[in-house]
Amino acid sequence: MSSGKGGELIPSSSELDLDRPNIEDYLPSGSSIHKPVGKLRLCNLLDISPTLTEAAGAIVDDSFTRCFKSNPPEPWNWNVYLFPLWWCGVVIRYLILFPVRVIVLTVGWIIFLSCFIPVHLLLKGHDKLQKNMERALVELICSFFVASWTGVINYHGPRPSMRPKQVFVANHTSMIDFIILEQMSSFAVIMQKHPGWVGLLQSTILESVGCIWFNRSEAKDRETVTKKLREHSQGVDNNPLLIFPEGTCVNNQYSVMFKKGAFELGCTICPIAIKYNKIFVDAFWNSRKQSFTMHLLQLMTSWAVVCDVWYLEPQNLRPDETPIEFAERVRDIISVRAGLKKVPWDGYLKYSRPSPKHRERKQQSFAESVLRRLEEK
Repeated sequence: MSSGKGGELIPSSSELDLDRPNIEDYLPSGSSIHKPVGKLRLCNLLDISPTLTEAAGAIVDDSFTRCFKSNPPEPWNWNVYLFPLWWCGVVIRYLILFPVRVIVLTVGWIIFLSCFIPVHLLLKGHDKLQKNMERALVELICSFFVASWTGVINYHGPRPSMRPKQVFVANHTSMIDFIILEQMSSFAVIMQKHPGWVGLLQSTILESVGCIWFNRSEAKDRETVTKKLREHSQGVDNNPLLIFPEGTCVNNQYSVMFKKGAFELGCTICPIAIKYNKIFVDAFWNSRKQSFTMHLLQLMTSWAVVCDVWYLEPQNLRPDETPIEFAERVRDIISVRAGLKKVPWDGYLKYSRPSPKHRERKQQSFAESVLRRLEEK
């Protein structure tokens, strides 16, 4: 240590060397400097870039969750000229149309119950007559439901006929899909069991047309349902079987993976494509955020439910196809006709978060695609 001008202490060069970091300690050894770097691997890319891993996970989650999000229309009452028109529309929809629709639905239920109960109780010994009358009454109450929404439904293609060994499959947006299809032709549907008044209707009235219910949380139910499906599809006098192979409601913009159960029955598959017009109301039912009662109120306070239904050409399993490939081919047909975007997701993931292994596989596939694009460039 030496003293400088003004009595300040100036450290010596040896002391400066002690405080100076040794850069050589942070450099690789001489033998490794010239060591050739091997081919960049996926694990190395993910290790050196945790941000890329997080980004891949975010993209995967976003592409999945967007299938189950309702997209509210953009507000158009944003200035002083449009707001009075919007307010007049609110008054008409809630104070005029809604009460009229409630009256229509109430009258429909009165007519339906006054006919269905005697038919169900008094015609038990006449199975064929009882079935025919119950089918007609179920179609009638579904027509009243559609009228309560001021439904404008355009049906394209031949009306479904009752034949053995055929199954109808359709994309799924809401439970009103069944009502819209049922008013045209009586179907026996397979659907998730619901609580409340909807569950009461399922266990009483809808079972009269041969509907089959399941609970996705119980694994044993799947075997029972599969057995019932096979028995129902073989019956000559049974209503046509209607299945929503996505297994959950999707927002009518995307189509998720079809379950293969309907395609393993050895039956002719009759695709049905359903497309709703969102200008008047979004028909998507998010059952996790909204009860079906509130969903119906939303429909009944809208201007109208506008929908197109296409009965498409029947399809059969090809000799070189697996049931999974058959399901994907039918999904392609429905998606093209309804203008839906296909995504490689299982709809049941809506009810449970994807496992870490599943997310990791998706992240790896995303990173691999990035690497391929980089190598091509």
